[in-house]
Amino acid sequence: MRQARNCWPALVKKANDGVTQVQTDLAAAVERVAQLHASHQRLCRLYDEYRLKEQQPQNELQGMQASMNQRQFMAQLLNLQQRVVLDISRAETLAASLRKKRVLADIELQKMRALEEQDLLAVRRDQQKHEQSQMDELGVRQFNLRMQS
Repeated sequence: MRQARNCWPALVKKANDGVTQVQTDLAAAVERVAQLHASHQRLCRLYDEYRLKEQQPQNELQGMQASMNQRQFMAQLLNLQQRVVLDISRAETLAASLRKKRVLADIELQKMRALEEQDLLAVRRDQQKHEQSQMDELGVRQFNLRMQS
């Protein structure tokens, strides 16, 4: 009589662990994208504040060195903004890749579950056939015993 294979539960667990890992990685990537967007917004606000300060009339009272320092700082802010935009692009690409990977991991998990279920169904059918065969054999024996007596 056939028995269920021990490999299917292990393969289902492995596929489930894969889904869990990809989901964890995806959550971290999405969080990273959110953090980068928040950083970009802070940099933009800071740049706008300094730009407004530069345009105010009291700016003329500042010395040449202070004005140059402010412009240099604003240029650094723009440079940081560009880097953050690149990081956002990379993080969004990673998140999209992980979303695809999660879909594939889900498909793999469903496949392993289906194979496990098919194996269990085959075992049940085999058991039912075996039981039916035993019942038929018992019926034949009882019939033969009645015929002999």
